[in-house]
Amino acid sequence: QVQLVESGGGLVQAGGSLRLSCAASLRTFSRYVMGWFRQAPGKERDFVAAISRSGLSTYYADSVKGRFTISRDNAKNTVYLQMNSLKPEDTSVYYCAAVGSVLVPQDGSQYDYWGQGTQVTVSS
Repeated sequence: QVQLVESGGGLVQAGGSLRLSCAASLRTFSRYVMGWFRQAPGKERDFVAAISRSGLSTYYADSVKGRFTISRDNAKNTVYLQMNSLKPEDTSVYYCAAVGSVLVPQDGSQYDYWGQGTQVTVSS
């Protein structure tokens, strides 16, 4: 059974930083594209960032570009999201997701596996 487990969320003041981690129980982690998405109360799930299987290609939503960095460690079956210069509008539940694909989708419906989410709250 595939499991994605996020950690690292919490409460932080505006301008602060957090680093999210997502540990995956995928047997061949390096064959999966990994993505981060977020969903605020009453809003739709939004794409945040994604990373190719090798880690060489990364993609970001315009709202986080220059502030967030996605990375992965295939030896540890883990993907990370470094979040800097956090803003109150970044407050959401953050989810990691995985898809066995060559392409790197930004549409959440194309991902096969999801974590349970971790809450990030940014106070003003």
